[in-house]
Amino acid sequence: MGISREQAAENREAIVAAAERLFRAHGVDAVGLTALMKAAGFTQGGFYNHFKSKDALVAAVMARAVAASEGALAGGDAASEVALSLGERAERYLSTAHRDDVACGCPMAGFAGDAPRIGDEAQACYAKGLSDMIARMTAAGVEQGVSPAQAAQFAMARFAQMVGTLVLSRAVVSADPALADALLAAGRQALSGNPASD
Repeated sequence: MGISREQAAENREAIVAAAERLFRAHGVDAVGLTALMKAAGFTQGGFYNHFKSKDALVAAVMARAVAASEGALAGGDAASEVALSLGERAERYLSTAHRDDVACGCPMAGFAGDAPRIGDEAQACYAKGLSDMIARMTAAGVEQGVSPAQAAQFAMARFAQMVGTLVLSRAVVSADPALADALLAAGRQALSGNPASD
């Protein structure tokens, strides 16, 4: 007796959710199918009932992570997100809570190290997520009176600073918590400026 379509969809989602947790914690290359399926509560043999390859799973994970991050830092309200100042955005992004929430934090930072080595479909999801984030930050700059070209350039540079700061803080938090916190504080301070003054 086969499983229902709804159960198959739930099983697939359980595999994607487990993969996202493991990929964020250990990196895509470090997670094998045996450990992944065990974490999801299934046998390894069931993997290919849901995905044609690990690359297909990685693409599903990336799509899920990017979709979940849409508006998350603004509480899910796109209009509120556009209204955020750069300082407010930096305060949220470069908080210790966001840094410590590797499992659910921004996928642009969470998968930055893996992105160059994942398949084309997953890279396309990552690139779209990055492009969408920059577009939202650009819209916020335009809303505050900055020209579209300047706002786009500013958004790219500032988001790169935010991701870099978060990644570095995460990299050293276990070995040197004071340095990790200082990096976040310095990043917030540097990003609290006005785009028109840069």
